Amino acid sequence: MASASSAAYDYPAIAKMIDHALLAPTLTADDLESGIRLARAYDVASVCIMPFAVARCAELLQGSTVVPSTTIGFPHGANTMAVKQAEAERAIADGCIELDMVVNISLVLSDRWSEVADDLRAVIEPAHASGRLVKVIFENCYLDDSRKIRLCELCGELQADWVKTSTGFGSSGATMADLLLMRRHSPPQVQVKAAGGIRDFDMLLQVREAGVSRVGSSRTAELLDACRASLQLPPIDTPRSSAAGY
Repeated sequence: MASASSAAYDYPAIAKMIDHALLAPTLTADDLESGIRLARAYDVASVCIMPFAVARCAELLQGSTVVPSTTIGFPHGANTMAVKQAEAERAIADGCIELDMVVNISLVLSDRWSEVADDLRAVIEPAHASGRLVKVIFENCYLDDSRKIRLCELCGELQADWVKTSTGFGSSGATMADLLLMRRHSPPQVQVKAAGGIRDFDMLLQVREAGVSRVGSSRTAELLDACRASLQLPPIDTPRSSAAGY
């Protein structure tokens, strides 16, 4: 049950915090299709899916308020700038609305900030030109606070839409300390996304209070079932379907 100190909420406010993550490389075509339909049934913010499946995801989400999202330079951020830009352009062509890109971690750790900025622009500029949104993944488990702060400042300068803690594939995920630091050092128009480690509904409410607007999770049903139970709402029906179309 959520803590009594949590700010008031309703189901849509919580559901629209969730990016339902379908990024594990072992997911089958049937798993992906079922996951998309689950996300649509729960009316989350987006489905963050592997790039090859974006077009099918966009097709299955048509007519809903859930948008397709995908990853760029995932999970290590080490792709060349040209490849990241090409990934972004292909994702946009396939119907992607939100792009979650990984910074070049090596360049960040080398303090080569001009090159880090160029890498970010290669995705942010074509995305914004097409009316898309960009979340910049830091992978905080590898960074000290000074570099996290510099990335927040840089993302503000380049007008990224979100700063995001992690891929979920690093050595650790979101921490409350990192989320508070990112919210404090990002301009108001840059939102904060937590990924990895948001394991129950109470924790979701805690990060919401810390200023987080999105959470990446593969535990969508668990989190939102708990939300609905707390609000005394009926359970969600999540029908499965065949994987036709992949």
